[in-house]
Amino acid sequence: MLFCSLHQFGPNPLNPAAAFYPGTGAATETGEGPGAGCLVNVPLPAGSAYPAYDRAIRERVGPALEAFRPDMLLLSAGFDAHHEDPLALLELRTEDFGRLTHRLTELADRLCGGRVLSVLEGGYHLEALARSAAAHVSALLD
Repeated sequence: MLFCSLHQFGPNPLNPAAAFYPGTGAATETGEGPGAGCLVNVPLPAGSAYPAYDRAIRERVGPALEAFRPDMLLLSAGFDAHHEDPLALLELRTEDFGRLTHRLTELADRLCGGRVLSVLEGGYHLEALARSAAAHVSALLD
């Protein structure tokens, strides 16, 4: 199994003395023991928007998946990166979730016969969550 995670990481501009919870997920953390090398952390700073996510998928996640050759992609679809969400300080817009989903389904088409399973992970602004999940599902159905 290969686990790729795009997440907010680093200094908290709202409280410079504290890091964001849980404080793990540095790019240097790649797994330990028998799982060494099976973790691709892509930490993104507060304020990251679509271009940073798209670049992360093209430059980090895509090449890691190409090398791994998965049988399927399991998407843990979290929508707390939406700019309206109170949990994170990220700047994705509703349509960005659809565009990123398209990028991932293109990888799935090429690498594993289009096999994708998506599970809802998070999102704490209910209206933004609903819109973003709808954009995600719509992209999965395309």
